[in-house]
Amino acid sequence: MNNATEVFQPLQADDPPRVAGYRLAARLGAGGMGRVYLSHTRGGRPLAIKVVRPELADDPEFRRRFRREITAARRVRGAYTAELIDADADGVPPWLATLYVPGPALSEVVARRGPLPVPAVLWLMAGVAEALQAIHGAGIVHRDLKPSNVLLASDGPRVIDFGISLAADATSHTVTGTAIGTPSFMAPEQASGGEVTPATDVFALGQTAAFAALGAPLYGDGPAVNVLYRIVHSEPDLAPLPEEVRPLIARCLAADPERRATLAEIVDLCRRRLGPDADAGAGPAVWQEITGPEVAVPAPAPTPVHPPLTMAAPVTVTSAAPAPVGPLLPPTHPFAPPPERAEERPGRRRRAVLIGIAAVTSVVGTLTVMALILTQTADWVRQQTGTRSSGTPDPAAGGRSAGSTSTKSPDTAADTGTTADTSGGTATGSGTSAAPSVTAPHPEAYPQVWVDEKSSLSFKEPVERKNRKGDVRFDCKEIGCALESDTSVIENVWDNKAQGTLETCRDSLTASKNHSLTLNVAAAGSLICVKSRSGDIALLVITVKSTALWDRPGISFMTADMTIWRKAA
Repeated sequence: MNNATEVFQPLQADDPPRVAGYRLAARLGAGGMGRVYLSHTRGGRPLAIKVVRPELADDPEFRRRFRREITAARRVRGAYTAELIDADADGVPPWLATLYVPGPALSEVVARRGPLPVPAVLWLMAGVAEALQAIHGAGIVHRDLKPSNVLLASDGPRVIDFGISLAADATSHTVTGTAIGTPSFMAPEQASGGEVTPATDVFALGQTAAFAALGAPLYGDGPAVNVLYRIVHSEPDLAPLPEEVRPLIARCLAADPERRATLAEIVDLCRRRLGPDADAGAGPAVWQEITGPEVAVPAPAPTPVHPPLTMAAPVTVTSAAPAPVGPLLPPTHPFAPPPERAEERPGRRRRAVLIGIAAVTSVVGTLTVMALILTQTADWVRQQTGTRSSGTPDPAAGGRSAGSTSTKSPDTAADTGTTADTSGGTATGSGTSAAPSVTAPHPEAYPQVWVDEKSSLSFKEPVERKNRKGDVRFDCKEIGCALESDTSVIENVWDNKAQGTLETCRDSLTASKNHSLTLNVAAAGSLICVKSRSGDIALLVITVKSTALWDRPGISFMTADMTIWRKAA
């Protein structure tokens, strides 16, 4: 990825030319949060601008969290972080701008050249540990540290995307079934839905360093559920790691967060292993050898040059007046007419007066016609309104009389001075009634809910119950595990191309009477719809399903992104 044509992609037809005043020069890539573009400050310094995906931008909860995380990220100042320069959580769409790091991601470097040498791994761990110190010092837990979020500049690593993963974890991405995060680099407490602390990032640092040293994820590849099960329930095989880094990475990967190495200890141990090279500042030489020469960053996009001033076409006046004179321009203007001779001026003045009178007459006539049209239109509207108010059926209302039945919310009734008739009779008040407005149910997002054989899920707050009294239970029996409910209907969405929307669930639940759904064929990304007796509808998008050992009580569980629409059935 050191080729400029690979790093900097041209803007496509659906890319905006600018974001909040920043002119975009190229596309850098895309991820779970949105697209990333190259731009520049007014002084010419390159920036990376991340534009949030519409699905996230439409969620008020995301914007609230995104605003809070931006505020915290502004405080992060570290030599090994990509500093946040500008952002707007209320933009359309939301966006943020960080300093552009001219270097490939660790994941790209390993894919291209294989495992890194031991000195590079030690420099990597020390630099990322320093970055995490700055991030944690601002009150942020990264939560998504991984090789693709570590860029390798010519003078050392840079950690990016801090402060936004938490915002993305509780948003409407549950509706589309897109999970944000990388299971291969999660800590056990994160994979099992436990408390996330700065020690969680230390575990991810150990995994990232192991990836750099091995050229592959420490816990292997495969389906996410299998990787997460290994992270939660098994010890990693550290034997393939180089001996020089094995003890340090082992301390980062302790299952108990309290036993993991601190960031200060990681920096100190790395410096001891590097020996004299640490004090001699040999890090840049290591990175330059690994990353190769820097790719030239494209210059700022040129500002469009406005075309030269041209004369407007002469206006044709439908009268017997002579042709109009040219535009009034200073005598020195390149398009100014030649100076008048003295004997021509009286005639020209008379013609100018006649032209002016004709122009004024034309304008007055036009305004008069427009006034007549508006008056007639207003009369017609009043007639139509009066007719419908008196009981004439409105075609748009399906033949119902506007005065037959009116339903207003209490707030609307208070604003208009009318009284809503809750008994279903005719509303009284001003004598006119407006058609009721229909508001679509608002989705409520609950990310990464956990359910096992000792807990349940509920439509009411709190949705995660530590007992079995919720609306949906998780049960494992002789044939496997299932979701069950005494009061709610449960249905799987079998269409693999279906989107996780309210309409998808409505269609799936139309004729369903199932109160139990086996999870044998369900996998990460599967959509499950639930309808309560009161008409609430929930969508569960499975993120992790651990039912391989269903015959061992207490081991199986499921996590899902849950979205609830109230009174939607």
